[in-house]
Amino acid sequence: MELLDKLNWRYAAKAMNGDKVSQEKIDRIIEAVSLAPTSSGLQPFELIVITNQEIKEKIRPISWNQSVVTDCSHLLVFAAWDTYTADRINKMFDLTNTIRGFKNEGWENYRQMLLNSYPQKDAEENFNHAAKQAYIAFSQAIAAAAFEGVDSTPLEGFDANALDEILGLRAKGLRSCVMLPLGYRDTENDWLVNLTKVRKSKEDLVTLID
Repeated sequence: MELLDKLNWRYAAKAMNGDKVSQEKIDRIIEAVSLAPTSSGLQPFELIVITNQEIKEKIRPISWNQSVVTDCSHLLVFAAWDTYTADRINKMFDLTNTIRGFKNEGWENYRQMLLNSYPQKDAEENFNHAAKQAYIAFSQAIAAAAFEGVDSTPLEGFDANALDEILGLRAKGLRSCVMLPLGYRDTENDWLVNLTKVRKSKEDLVTLID
């Protein structure tokens, strides 16, 4: 019940008070991102953690001028691979073999299957697939933040091309897909803070097939 209590407590904060989140909590949220499941275990994204106020000030105008971008403690940017390449796939498979200390024939066959598939696909298709994996980690970050008693605001409302330019992501083979400001709610200035959470009924949300 503790996790559900925390998820009921969280909401998309519309105003933050600028207070800093402890590094210990940030580290645990980042660890939750790292532990998120991804397709074939490739983790096809990177996490950019921004505390630099000047950078946040540059990002705010291209994010619908949302105050949480500048008033948050840490601004997380989830940036997906722009495409799948043989080098990227091999790097993750080699890392797995190194950490586990052995090679597995079935695993190597699976590597070859991916090498024969992903790199030949259209880059936009590959980016969309990678972005979906980033969203899994993004969702896990939201839950982890709630568990830590840290507010967050899921943000898709920004100019991705402009953000990529500010952060120099394209040169790294990355494209931004979603942001997550972390901080603490400003209870005096957030119009949403005291409103009741609204969700579909289970009858409207869940279809049981038994």
